Amino acid sequence: MTQPPNQPPPGGFGAPQDPPPGQPPIPPQPGYGYPQSPQPPQTPPPAAGNPYAQPTQPGPYAGRPQQPGPYAGQPQQPGPYGQPQQSGPYGQPTQPGPYGQPQYGHPQQYSQQPPTQPQFPAGPGAPGGGGGDGKRKRLFVIAAAAVAALLVAGGVTLAVVGGDDEGGKKKSEAKDKDPKPSVSAPVNPGTGDGDGNEGKEDLNEGRRPGEAKVLWYKEAPKVPGSGGDAPGMWVQGDTVVKAAYKELYAYDVKTGDTAWKPIKFPQKICAATPTATDDGKIVVAFKEGTKSTAKCNQLQVIDLKTGGKGWGKPVKQHGAFDFSMQSHLVLVGDVLMVGRDQSGTALRMSDGKQLFVAGKKDEGTCFPNGFAGGDGKFLMALSCGASTPTEHDELQELDPKTGKVQWTKKFPKGWRVGKIYGTSPTIVYLRNEDKKKWNISVLKEKSEATRSEVSSDDNFAPQCGTSVLDNALGGCLGVANDDKYLYLPTDDKGANSIVAISLATGKEAWRTKSPLDETMLPMKVEDGSLIAYVEPSYDSGGRVVSIATSGSHEPKTLLQHPNGTSQIESGFYSKDIDYVDGRFYISTTSIIGTSGQAKLMLAYGK
Repeated sequence: MTQPPNQPPPGGFGAPQDPPPGQPPIPPQPGYGYPQSPQPPQTPPPAAGNPYAQPTQPGPYAGRPQQPGPYAGQPQQPGPYGQPQQSGPYGQPTQPGPYGQPQYGHPQQYSQQPPTQPQFPAGPGAPGGGGGDGKRKRLFVIAAAAVAALLVAGGVTLAVVGGDDEGGKKKSEAKDKDPKPSVSAPVNPGTGDGDGNEGKEDLNEGRRPGEAKVLWYKEAPKVPGSGGDAPGMWVQGDTVVKAAYKELYAYDVKTGDTAWKPIKFPQKICAATPTATDDGKIVVAFKEGTKSTAKCNQLQVIDLKTGGKGWGKPVKQHGAFDFSMQSHLVLVGDVLMVGRDQSGTALRMSDGKQLFVAGKKDEGTCFPNGFAGGDGKFLMALSCGASTPTEHDELQELDPKTGKVQWTKKFPKGWRVGKIYGTSPTIVYLRNEDKKKWNISVLKEKSEATRSEVSSDDNFAPQCGTSVLDNALGGCLGVANDDKYLYLPTDDKGANSIVAISLATGKEAWRTKSPLDETMLPMKVEDGSLIAYVEPSYDSGGRVVSIATSGSHEPKTLLQHPNGTSQIESGFYSKDIDYVDGRFYISTTSIIGTSGQAKLMLAYGK
């Protein structure tokens, strides 16, 4: 998945994640099942003060000496599943999970906040973790980016493109003072519906040999103080499509010109399918009204090739407590799953016909916590027996056409299904809030049986949850897998790497270090190579690299992004990324209301 999952929204199924340093905490949001607790202070607390970064005791299912967890770098004790305890993959120390794996941490998540909100310090999906020189450098970078963002918001820029004589004068003065390329966004480079050329020349000014070009850059549409979602980013042939607030924009991948007329929705967009059907169709969900309590239940099919609309309909509520203030959409083949708080409705993509309703079982004692899908299967997490001695979580595979349960895996009390890292095979991240443990289990195909459990001392840093309200099971940025390995990024004391973990054994097979001190996020595996994104630093642009999955694992640079736009690039704290046909796209997944202009999308190429 380009997954896995950088913005400060609360986590999906459990404790919310820490907000990026220097940013105000984000209030808990409704999700699939569990209310979220208030977030801790934003400044990254010392490890000793983090309840999830403390050494923990041996878990109920183990007895091995504790080891540093993949997310905290703290010494840990054996987890409940028999392995040495480790920091949670989301920034918290972990112990071996009840399945022989390190203790649960929290997957990192992204905050959809403006540039003044850095990534989470250590949540499951947040870039956080070990601290050290690399972390101090990250804080410095964040502070610099925040200052630049505030200057833009206040109308102060370092470069102006086009405009009247005054604008030209400012640009000339900026050149005289510093011949280097601009480090802040140009004034009015677009509102999402421009031709893509706004600011193009300026952003490429001073580009060094070997650096990629800024193909185009777009700013987000103006939104009210309550902000708006910007879910999804789909590349379809020569067109890339992006949702933002109440509109869907389509751009030419090379020029940024408008590919088809923007589609305007009557209310806020609140969800979208992360993938498209084989024939290029997606589903966008929008609110039924303007009130804060309005349900996210209006569906519309869109053809990415033409911008044409297919069927549109509201999805029905099933039961008095089946709230749907935030829905999650998953596509598997020709079937759309609309996940809500207490059920999921499966619709046929061709005509919108309801196929089945998933979720409730055992006379209402089990309710869905979320859905994930891919590789021909639907996965549904369930919370069962709440507030009873038999309280536990389950994971089920559903037949996409009929909803028939293929298998059910029950987990011991206290262990909650957090995220799905992969669907072929099924890779599930679990956590135990009480024991401060995490577990990553690889399941056998077509079975609930455990194939292996991850054992590692690393501080893993996938970024999970790209929207403040997104509690989907999937959607982690920085997680990928093939038929041999699970690839996870580390973020520990400047020694950032990608670790390849054997799916057969759960142990490390090999690793490769990031070319910078910044996090290197796996995106996908293509033609025997892992494609990864190296995040920018204060003095270097990001880059896209290729890592051979066999033989030498040294990262080879495919695109080196220009230094002159490193601060703009690092300002996408809540982001989606993709690399297609030699071009890299980065876009925000949430727009916060601001007096300035927020970033929407940036494209690089050769």
